[in-house]
Parts: sequence; C-alpha cells; structure tokens
Amino acid sequence: MVQTDYLEEKTNEELLEMYRAEGKLEVKQALVLRYLYIVKAIASQMRNVYTGSLQMEDIINEGVIAIMKGIDRYDPERDNKFETFISRRIRGMIIDLVRKNDWMPRDFRKQVKTMEDLQVSLGRSLGRLPTDEEVSGALGMDIRKYRKLQRMSVMMNVLSLDMITDDEGEHQSLQLSSGDADSQPEKAFLKIESRQVLAEAIKGLKEKEQMVISLYYMEELNMGQIAQVLGVSEPRISQIHSSAIRKLKAHMSSYVQ
Repeated sequence: MVQTDYLEEKTNEELLEMYRAEGKLEVKQALVLRYLYIVKAIASQMRNVYTGSLQMEDIINEGVIAIMKGIDRYDPERDNKFETFISRRIRGMIIDLVRKNDWMPRDFRKQVKTMEDLQVSLGRSLGRLPTDEEVSGALGMDIRKYRKLQRMSVMMNVLSLDMITDDEGEHQSLQLSSGDADSQPEKAFLKIESRQVLAEAIKGLKEKEQMVISLYYMEELNMGQIAQVLGVSEPRISQIHSSAIRKLKAHMSSYVQ
C-alpha cells in the first residue's frame, strides 16, 4: 500500500508542482479529492440546466474525469489559477453532456434570438415585462420547453462571459515573449484593467440585476435560492440574470474590441 500521509501537509499548489515534476498517481489522486468540491458546487449551481436529462451523480462522475484530464493539461505559466481553469472546463463539460443527450435544439441560437427579440417586442407593446406564458404562447412553444430553452440560454451566456473576461483569451497576443509571468507587465495590467471594467459594468446594472449577479457568483446560490431571497419566481430570476449577463457581455465585448 502506498504511503500518502506526507501529501496531507502539502498545499494544492505544491501538489500541482509535484505532479508536474514527478507524475505520481497518488499525487494526482490527492489533487482530485481536494478539487472534488468544485465539481459538486458547479453541479448544484447548474442543476436546472441538466435536470430531466442527467443525474447529479452522472455530472460528478464526469467531473472527476475532467479534473484528472485538467491536471495533466494545466500549465501555471499559461493558465489562470487551477480553480478557475478547472471550473470553466467543468461548466463546458456539462454543456457538452447536455448537447450529447439531445437536450439542446440544433437551431438553439436561432431559437434564443427569436425568443429574446420577442421578449423585447412584447415588452414594448405591453409596457411591462412579458410573462413566460405570454412569450411561449407567441412562439407557439410548450411552456416547459420554453423554460428549458431559457435556462440553457442563461448558462451559455455565462460561458460566453467567462471567455470574454478570460485574460488568456483575446489579450494573449499582447503578452511579452518571456514565459515568466512576473516579467509580463502588459498581461498583469490588462488583467487588472479588465476586472475594473467589469466592476464598472456591474455598477451600471439595475439594483436587482446587481443583487442577482452577486448572489449567484459571489454567494454561489442557485436560481431557486435567489428566488426565495428576493421573494419572486425562479423564472423571473432567470430573466433578470439573463438580462444582466447580456449587458455585461455587450460592455466587455466593446472593451475587448
């Protein structure tokens, strides 16, 4: 039996460095156990996306595999902190699983665009935010299918926002040639600047939008829990969240360009 007590005294960063240097299986297994909480947290957060298609146990099992693959592919000199790196991979993994289970319509983006345009159009004609029933009725779509489409749209917006604010993405071409992160002032500056721009964009949101963003991303509450906190329906929280994400995406896209 392999003695692994010595690993308990190591930090996560030390274990990652040790695995990169030695490639020992027991080190990798220790890392998987330490980062398993991320899979569980994201699986709970995204429950509305895969309910009816997958079980949480399926997500956690696939998440463990994603962590193992992520440990092999992670490069601290190129990627963000491992927690951020693996969180994005797990979110993407869940979306891919949902796609493979034929939950996402093939013309998903077209349907979402039609849905969002109709929400705006109905809102103008009614002088208020239309209900889910009114939008789904105008689309000729079953209310349950409409709400599933709406929830998937929210999560796709979240993933898009992650990619826009990822300092390893659009800003990569502005880095200096050195591999030493400390000798890349442009990268450090852009990372700080992008966060400041995002913070300003959040301040420009409506009060409820700010609250939903804060509860969802900072406090890590799910849509149902936020609905209870604010005393409104879960579909309404999804609408507020989706609206806030679209505004942030537009703001960050302008900044990146």
